[in-house]
Amino acid sequence: MSRTKTETRVLLVEDQRTLAEALTIALNAQPDLTCVGAARTTDEAVSLTAARCPDVVLMDIHLPGGDGIDGTRQIKALNPAVRVFILTADATPEQFACATEAGATGFLAKDGPFPEVLAAIRTRGRAMVAGGTFAVLTADLRQDACERAQSWACLTAREREVLALMGEGLGSQAIAEHLGMSRHTALGHVKRILAKLKVHSRREAVGVAVRTGLLPGPR
Repeated sequence: MSRTKTETRVLLVEDQRTLAEALTIALNAQPDLTCVGAARTTDEAVSLTAARCPDVVLMDIHLPGGDGIDGTRQIKALNPAVRVFILTADATPEQFACATEAGATGFLAKDGPFPEVLAAIRTRGRAMVAGGTFAVLTADLRQDACERAQSWACLTAREREVLALMGEGLGSQAIAEHLGMSRHTALGHVKRILAKLKVHSRREAVGVAVRTGLLPGPR
């Protein structure tokens, strides 16, 4: 099939082989789009971005050896013009905020209708959140303030110390050394903080604390 001069080059980053193959076929069936590669990890995604110069990256948020938000940040540092759309099956306000901070252009439901994916790819110059994902995010946000405040109140004084050090970018070993505890104990505190704040990663925990004024933002 011949391609037009105005085709949009799309890089797919997805570790589920069956889904990646289906999306690749579907994208290449569009006269104005072409899939220039499929990566399974963030490292592969960065390498393919450098080698094949995509216009758009469809980035799964959960990847082996790293997450799509880290991958987005690296890709945007490499080429700020690339538009990155995060694919997720379990969107949360924290993920949305972290992805936006990393430079993502939009958020798409992994199990959403393919026309929404096409509409996102063809949208230029503005951020977007697909309809289904937007509904989930806004519903969560309506109850977030009260729930997060209650979760913060449940943190112990030690857990707040650990969260503050997480906000400074310290890892588990550094936190343990700073507070005079074992790395195992520090990891236990981190796990309990994530559970109480109802988030899935340290970045999300810090993001919640910063956005709610419980930790200072980046200087």
